[in-house]
Amino acid sequence: MKTLKDFNFKNKRVLVRCDFNVPLNEKGEVADDFRIKNSIPTIEYLIKKRAKVILMSHLGNPGGKVAEDLRLNPIQEKLMEYLDLSVTKAPDCVGSEIKKWISQMKPGEILLLENLRFHKEEKENDKNFAKELAELGDIFINDAFSVCHRAHASVVGVPKYLPSGIGFLLEKEIKNLSKIIEKPKKPVVIIIG
Repeated sequence: MKTLKDFNFKNKRVLVRCDFNVPLNEKGEVADDFRIKNSIPTIEYLIKKRAKVILMSHLGNPGGKVAEDLRLNPIQEKLMEYLDLSVTKAPDCVGSEIKKWISQMKPGEILLLENLRFHKEEKENDKNFAKELAELGDIFINDAFSVCHRAHASVVGVPKYLPSGIGFLLEKEIKNLSKIIEKPKKPVVIIIG
């Protein structure tokens, strides 16, 4: 399995699958930013390596339709706060307008795609939707451990069309899980939900 250290990201469009599925409060603000904070090291590394960073995630379960209360605007705000950089948010995650935006990106810039689940094809692992997403990048990095079990287009479809690897968060989770499975310190208790 390739990691971030196995790629040359300079001037490359890097499509990063994050898990920004965080709870929102009644005002629509991020109530728990744990997942956002944990994505920052991978994003910062890609910026340092002069990549064009394209972030994608889902939020909630809008049923394949646009839901105004599940747009990724609160995620964009938190990312800008933690990165201290501008993060542009796209109005969608696929389409000719998005391709045009990405073609104009400069190394070190960040684009946050809109909620993947606004398209029913995401959860259906639609081959054409996965191809459309893959066309946005040169390299795919999965940094979303909590969705790796899902057979969704952005998780298992996109890697079929792009050179792929894992981000720092996913690498850390795999190492920790491997320790428990391969050489657990005893006594050990595991609760999996």
